[in-house]
Amino acid sequence: MNKSIFYHAGCPVCVSAEQEIIGLIGENNVEIVHLGDQSGRIAEAENAGVQSVPALVTPTGNVLHINFGASIADVKG
Repeated sequence: MNKSIFYHAGCPVCVSAEQEIIGLIGENNVEIVHLGDQSGRIAEAENAGVQSVPALVTPTGNVLHINFGASIADVKG
């Protein structure tokens, strides 16, 4: 993986964190995945170790959970 992946669910906490992440590491260095719009990628996020959103998966595979917007179980519905 060359880029970090930022997973979120579109809540205000997530959107705020998204803007901060883009400001910190740059838009070209992060892929933004809105799990509410891209529900087919929930399993991918779970397999990467994401337990709640917003979360950033680094290029080395570390998962950084940022604040707490929703659990992955809540996102799955």
